[in-house]
Amino acid sequence: MVLNKYLVGFKKYSFLLSELTKKGIKLRYRRSYLGIVWTLLDPLFTMLVLTLVFGTILGRSDPTFPLYILSGRLIYNSFSQGTRTAMKSIRGNSGMIKKVYVPKYFYPLSSVLYNYIIFLISLMILAGTMFVLKVYPTFYLIQIIVPLVLLLLLTFGVGLILACITVFFKDIEYLWDVALMLIMYTSAIFYHVDQLKGSRIYNVFYCNPLYAIIRLFRSAVYGVPMEPVWLIIASVAAVGSVLAGLAIFYWKQDEFILHI
Repeated sequence: MVLNKYLVGFKKYSFLLSELTKKGIKLRYRRSYLGIVWTLLDPLFTMLVLTLVFGTILGRSDPTFPLYILSGRLIYNSFSQGTRTAMKSIRGNSGMIKKVYVPKYFYPLSSVLYNYIIFLISLMILAGTMFVLKVYPTFYLIQIIVPLVLLLLLTFGVGLILACITVFFKDIEYLWDVALMLIMYTSAIFYHVDQLKGSRIYNVFYCNPLYAIIRLFRSAVYGVPMEPVWLIIASVAAVGSVLAGLAIFYWKQDEFILHI
């Protein structure tokens, strides 16, 4: 019933979703001289700095370590930026919500979509890094569609939940920044976790679906089969977050007008 209502509204107002997504991209780079080019430069500079710092500290001799860092950082940045903007989307569009009818979930969805499009553009840097480091594509690269879809679903699901909570409790914005820091450090962006297998600390990674997505993404990039356990964790978390987010949103959306 709930899903059917969302699908009908999506079909009827899909053109508005497209306009909101375009608007988000334009606003993000409105005062930037480099514009969309910064989408490519930012992950490149971040990769170089992290490789220099952690490659030196950890004594990494692996020539593909920059690719390892970049692949994890791109996924994390997409999730971080997508959930942050989705979280603020209802309050940020309060004026429009009060004047024009648009399915309210379009606001967090458009926030997630425009950040996701920017993320897809930044994958050009990943492709270039693979070429420079001589990590050539294999048949397993086709697997990359799986973590990409799961990343979009997870970001949207978590973004929906956060957007709903933020309407009633604005302080969640500050708490989410702390949570994102914890997620980053448990996503193994700049360190390997294989040496931690068998320890209690390793169990933490099973609780982080974003790490599961990063692991699946790296499998595709490095040309190895996806590990079923991480695929299950990521899939359950992504689909579950979307279903939970839609249910919570449907339950509370009529009360938004009283709090924004």
